[in-house]
Amino acid sequence: MLLKDKKIAIVGGGPGGLALARLLQLKGADLKLYERDVNQDARLIGSPLDMHDGSGLTVIREANLLESFKKKYRPGADKKIIVDPQAKVFFTDHDTKSADDFDNTYFRPEIDRGPLRSMLLDALAAGTVVWDSHFLSMEPQHEGWLMHFKNGHSAYADLVIAADGVNSKIRPYLTDIKAFYSGVTMLEGNVHHPEKNAAQIYALLNGGKLMAYGNEKNLLMGLKGTGELTYYASFKPVENWAEDNGLDYTDNEQMLAWFKKEYADWNNIWYALFENATTSFIPRRIYCMPLDQNWKPQSNLTMIGDAAHAMPPFAGEGANMAMLDALELTDCLTAEKYGTLKDAISAYEINMRKRAAVAAKQSLDNGQLMHSHDALTKMLRLFK
Repeated sequence: MLLKDKKIAIVGGGPGGLALARLLQLKGADLKLYERDVNQDARLIGSPLDMHDGSGLTVIREANLLESFKKKYRPGADKKIIVDPQAKVFFTDHDTKSADDFDNTYFRPEIDRGPLRSMLLDALAAGTVVWDSHFLSMEPQHEGWLMHFKNGHSAYADLVIAADGVNSKIRPYLTDIKAFYSGVTMLEGNVHHPEKNAAQIYALLNGGKLMAYGNEKNLLMGLKGTGELTYYASFKPVENWAEDNGLDYTDNEQMLAWFKKEYADWNNIWYALFENATTSFIPRRIYCMPLDQNWKPQSNLTMIGDAAHAMPPFAGEGANMAMLDALELTDCLTAEKYGTLKDAISAYEINMRKRAAVAAKQSLDNGQLMHSHDALTKMLRLFK
């Protein structure tokens, strides 16, 4: 076995990194996962994740965690409604979509990030995750790497696997290729107790998710398992808009004024989202790795997920691709047909880049449709 007597370090405890740790441990690998968060409850922000057959959901099955997943996912949260800027409904699948259809290839059950993380963590051997390990740098040592962390700790690994996201600090050790700005920025907001603070929108959601498409601008939203409403104003500003707009993201009144100006022809039903936002707004520039990226394989270093192939969220593929990376990398590292770790890593990376490029292209194309002049018409055609 290529991993015999090898110490493996996974850097990053998102869905991809945790899935990889679980799958490798099932194969008997010796590993540690280094995560910058101080504990498992920190930094769990963002919308729920939908798991896809052939990627995320397949990995959950391969990790022997399907029954645990069924206890933690949110039935019905994948149901959707599509409206125009005036909140007029043009599409809904609430009356036709089953809440539990795991035998259906097109079933995409949703799960909040916290429950998904806890499920994967509970499946790992005790002591696998080293919390409060913010990666700073590493240097070659023996045949592997000596890693250094912000807390002053250092650790050696024969094989380092970067799972540390779009702003990966490990990726530069493999390649200088950087992500490009997709042209879209998403402004994230949150409303606690939306049944009171955004009652009309809450009624429209009906426990699922809502997509409002206008002229090059969208509002995308859904509920978390906690009942909190998370939404995104998605539009096409210049890349440095977030720093140069002069907005105070903690000032609801100022942010509402911005929305009224930029979304001038949108119904005032949406104002409640900005009037009653309960956390600071977060601007998120959407980046994508070049579809033709390439680099030379190494025998002691590789990467998965956004570190390898960041892509827009407009096909729901990010976490799913990261988890599929974990499965395919595990298969390559534990296969008998490869003579060396470098051969195994090379085989994984060649296939991963091809597969991720297809998903990224789909995500970019969807983003173009969603932010086009006639977005509603195009997206209705896509969903129907």
